[in-house]
Amino acid sequence: MIKLIAKVQAYLACKEGATAIEYGLIAGGISLAIVTAVFLFGDSLSSVFDKMSSAMSAAASNVTVPT
Repeated sequence: MIKLIAKVQAYLACKEGATAIEYGLIAGGISLAIVTAVFLFGDSLSSVFDKMSSAMSAAASNVTVPT
């Protein structure tokens, strides 16, 4: 009976699972922040990348390769 009580007390004192839960909550919070940022700024980011793409295409068309 004493061994059973000791095992129960050791199980209750174990904190390994709490760390894993904390890391899971942190990862969930970070992913929620990323999703929110993409949702809020997605259209403006898309236009920025479209402008960059067209500028790079224009610059690439002006490049001459020496022969």
